[in-house]
Amino acid sequence: MVIIPTVRQAFQSSQWQRFWGEARTRIVLWYVGIIILFVGLAIPLIRLQIVVQVDARVRADLNEEMEGFLRLLAEGPRLDDEALIRGLREDGQPVPAGHPTTTTELESLLEIHLKRRIPEDDMFLIGFVSNEFFRSSPRALPSILSQDSPLMARWATLTRPEQGELKLSDSRYGGLLHRAEPIQVNGKFLGVFVVAHTTQGEQNEALEAFGVMVQVQLLALGLALLAIWWAASRVLAPLRLLSTTAHDISETDLSKRLPTEGKGEISELSQTFNEMMDRLESAFESQRNFINDAGHELRTPITIIRGHLELMGDDPQEREETVALVLDELDRMNRLVEELLLLAKTERPDFLQIEEIEVESLMQEMYLKATGLSGDRDWRLEAGASGPIRVDRQRIAQAMMNLAENAVQHTLSGDTIVLGSRLVRQTVEIWVKDTGEGIPVAEQARIFKRFARVNHTRRRSEGSGLGLSIVKAIAEAHGGRVTVRSSLGTGSTFTLVLSRKSSSESLSPLGRHVSHSYR
Repeated sequence: MVIIPTVRQAFQSSQWQRFWGEARTRIVLWYVGIIILFVGLAIPLIRLQIVVQVDARVRADLNEEMEGFLRLLAEGPRLDDEALIRGLREDGQPVPAGHPTTTTELESLLEIHLKRRIPEDDMFLIGFVSNEFFRSSPRALPSILSQDSPLMARWATLTRPEQGELKLSDSRYGGLLHRAEPIQVNGKFLGVFVVAHTTQGEQNEALEAFGVMVQVQLLALGLALLAIWWAASRVLAPLRLLSTTAHDISETDLSKRLPTEGKGEISELSQTFNEMMDRLESAFESQRNFINDAGHELRTPITIIRGHLELMGDDPQEREETVALVLDELDRMNRLVEELLLLAKTERPDFLQIEEIEVESLMQEMYLKATGLSGDRDWRLEAGASGPIRVDRQRIAQAMMNLAENAVQHTLSGDTIVLGSRLVRQTVEIWVKDTGEGIPVAEQARIFKRFARVNHTRRRSEGSGLGLSIVKAIAEAHGGRVTVRSSLGTGSTFTLVLSRKSSSESLSPLGRHVSHSYR
């Protein structure tokens, strides 16, 4: 009863640990953290900027209103004020054409200006005449601007222009921006015109809009996080596929590969993984082939040795013959193991020791060595290439001797064997040509396979069947290839095609499939 909840809790705990450990989760959390940091810094700055802009706009409105009234004082009423002027004159009030000279004329101009101007919300136009409140627009004023307030009393008696901001105790109004201009004629003060604006209302409207904007942005951020979660899942899908593929790979099945789509880091990772699997599959295949081939080829001489040892009697001559046969089989086994090990070494990066040599001197050396294989063949060296090439001298010599020995085994006394070379653009071709029995067309496709031998040949090869396999492995290790041209009754030509600038840096031994042949 206690075990089941404990297992469930452990499972849930591991699931949560896996969730928080996922790359997708970490990406989204990093994104959220960065956004919160920047938004947390941006919101106060934006709010401050809004307040500053509201303050600047209100001050601009104050100055605009005051400049409009000062133009009226200097220029008099405009033509579109005709209806207001007519009404004042009907009431017996004088209307000056320019700057007022009396309090009555000032009252008329204040009447005209306050009637034609409808101020914005929280803006108040106030006129004072003879140190007393005259009229305002709008007529309803807040309590802080009541006619009997100390502020109004002070404004009514101003003798100098005043502009600034007053901090109000009533939080409903915030601050009070104002500009006051006394009106005087010949040193006599007729009155005062004041433009005032409370800031809290404007700021509240701007901040409400800002709050709506923040809410919309938070909603958009939430939707963006969902989209990021989905996008991260899509972007990181190849990584999950990589993990799944890696789990599915076993020693017996290395064929699984990742799809490579598009370009970028994920595609490069998939391609690199596939290349690594190609190298591993090739290495495992080479290892299996080595084990299978070694077991198959060593089984016969071991059986022969065991059989003769079991049947060996006490006769000295018989014992001597048996020992000779056993030693011969052991020598063959030793050669077989050495050749198999050589094929395995072709997979190693240090298989080649590249150096610069002259083609002409290489061919002279190969000719001298080849003539020692059989004295009853007609050995010839064709006039060939001259110039430097970069190869492993020892390995190329080994490949050429394998081809020459192969030619000896499949020719008769008096047959011709020719060694030659030539340069073709950036490659060098080195060949061994004979006038032997030739190779059937059907057999030419398989002679480079390991332990393969030509059927229906006149002579039985004494080799292990790895000679041409080694030749091809050496050619491929140099980034080249080996080709064969042959027809029955006329002979064969084996050609090594190598780059003149082979270098160990350009090779990829683990990525090559080692081919095999016969001797």
